[in-house]
Amino acid sequence: MARIKWIERSFSFNYPVELYPEIIERVRGASARLDEYLNSASAETLTRRHDGGWSIQENAGHLFDLDALTLNRIEQYVAGVDVLHAADITNKATSEANYNDSSAAAIASAFRERRLEVVNRLESLDPEMFPRSAIHPRLNIPMRLVDFVFFEAEHDDYHFRRINELLKLVGG
Repeated sequence: MARIKWIERSFSFNYPVELYPEIIERVRGASARLDEYLNSASAETLTRRHDGGWSIQENAGHLFDLDALTLNRIEQYVAGVDVLHAADITNKATSEANYNDSSAAAIASAFRERRLEVVNRLESLDPEMFPRSAIHPRLNIPMRLVDFVFFEAEHDDYHFRRINELLKLVGG
C-alpha cells in the first residue's frame, strides 16, 4: 500500500484537551527512539539515500530542524496569535545542513538537547494554555496547542517510519 505523504495528510482533532500530558510524553520519547535507530546501523547505512530521498541521518536532522519551528509556534500560542507562521515546505534548512557530513552521535545529541527544550517549555505552561487555538496555515484549520503537540508527535512518527523503512531498504 502506498504511503500518504506528510503534506497530503489531514487530521481530525476530536479528543479531550486533558490528554496533553500523555501527548507531551510521546514528544519526549522521540529522543530515545531516534537514539535507538541511529545506534542500530553503520555510518554507511545511515548516510545512504534511496530513490533520491533523504538518508536516515537527513530524516533525523530534519526532526532537529523542525523543533526550531515547534519552539517558535509554542511562543505564538503563548502570544495569542490568530494564525501560526507558515513552515518552509521546501525544507531548505534540512537540505542545506549536510547532515550526511555530520556524525549520527552529533545529530542525536543536538536533537536530544532541542527536544528537551521543547518538552520543558510545554511542561512550563499552565493547563489553560492547551485549549488555546490558532489557524494552521497549511491545513487551514483551527488547531489547539494540544492539537499542535499531537501534530508534532505524528510528524515524528512519520519520519521514524521512514527511518525504519530505510534501514530495511539500504541496511541490507
